[in-house]
Amino acid sequence: MFRAGMWGLAALVTVAALSGCANKGRLAPVDDHSISGARGGAIRVWPGAENADKIGYYTVKPGDTLIRIGMDNGQSWRDIIRWNKLDNPNLIETGQVLRVAPPPSDVAVAAPRPVASQPSVMPAKPVEPALAAPAAADDALNFQWPVLGNLIAGFDESKNKGLDIAGKAGDPVLASADGRVVYAGAGLRGYGNLIILKHNNTYLTAYAHNQTLLVKEDQIIKRGQKIAEMGNSDADQVKLHFEIRRQGKPVDPAKYLPGN
Repeated sequence: MFRAGMWGLAALVTVAALSGCANKGRLAPVDDHSISGARGGAIRVWPGAENADKIGYYTVKPGDTLIRIGMDNGQSWRDIIRWNKLDNPNLIETGQVLRVAPPPSDVAVAAPRPVASQPSVMPAKPVEPALAAPAAADDALNFQWPVLGNLIAGFDESKNKGLDIAGKAGDPVLASADGRVVYAGAGLRGYGNLIILKHNNTYLTAYAHNQTLLVKEDQIIKRGQKIAEMGNSDADQVKLHFEIRRQGKPVDPAKYLPGN
């Protein structure tokens, strides 16, 4: 009887200690816009959740960052912060619904539309102005090669979102077209020191693995301007990884660049 009583007392002491530890480490309740689930749990309901799956909105997935979301949707990450009134740009959560297209009231211009150079070969039959599509001006960019070097990896939609071009450390990296710097930094895993230029409402270009960045965000850039120096940041060799994105989607740069 005495032994059983001792075991009972020890059990009570253990339970009390564990309960005290659990309460000690628990944070104060947070107002997270939750509602009760069917089993009494909490389901996070984000403001704007009614816009999920609508055009111009994006639902955050595990591992997302604002830089990645911006690049994948052809937008500046700073614009996404502004459109969504985010208090902490470093804190986005899975399931959060973000606006990734300008609101109707937003009249800010992301970048002055560059004037396209005349193509080296004129089209066989000019398009009548009355028949030209509204997006035609956005498409009329005259891209140039960002570096001179050997192509070591071509575009592959599933494996390589752009072109990999070899070179020497310190070689100049040039802007492929007029635009505005919407990102300059090393915050996107797999890209090293990265620059993203927004050229108009249709096109972005990305320049990765640089050793030195020579421009800052919001800086207006001219075609052919030196924006970085070639390197091997977050890469296994010195190279430039170059992407062209049309409305956020990677396209084959070789189809937009002049023949070598």
